[in-house]
Amino acid sequence: MKNFIKLTKLSLIIIFLTSCKTSVTNEELIKNSEDIKSDQITKVKSKMELKYSCGEDGISEFLNDGWIIVEEYSEEKVCTWKSISATKDCDMEKDKGCKITIPDKIGEEKVYLLEK
Repeated sequence: MKNFIKLTKLSLIIIFLTSCKTSVTNEELIKNSEDIKSDQITKVKSKMELKYSCGEDGISEFLNDGWIIVEEYSEEKVCTWKSISATKDCDMEKDKGCKITIPDKIGEEKVYLLEK
């Protein structure tokens, strides 16, 4: 019975890992001319997602390379954490159980969806 449970867990993990695919959008453009017969040109669009957190920004490098911002949104994110003692008598060096970790600085994470 234990072997059956292990085999089931292993097969679920394998299914989840192999189910991921990359998506590429193909567009077919048709070039019409009176003298030249119609040719099909396949254009592959490249897409990228960039995330910048807590005041970082490097999007201008990609914009200079010809990338276009398709979508932009931001989310709130914790930038740094700090540890405080749970009680006044707590010694954080000796007793690790009385240490509480709380957010120190909260910033913004910007997410850019780019297309070339």
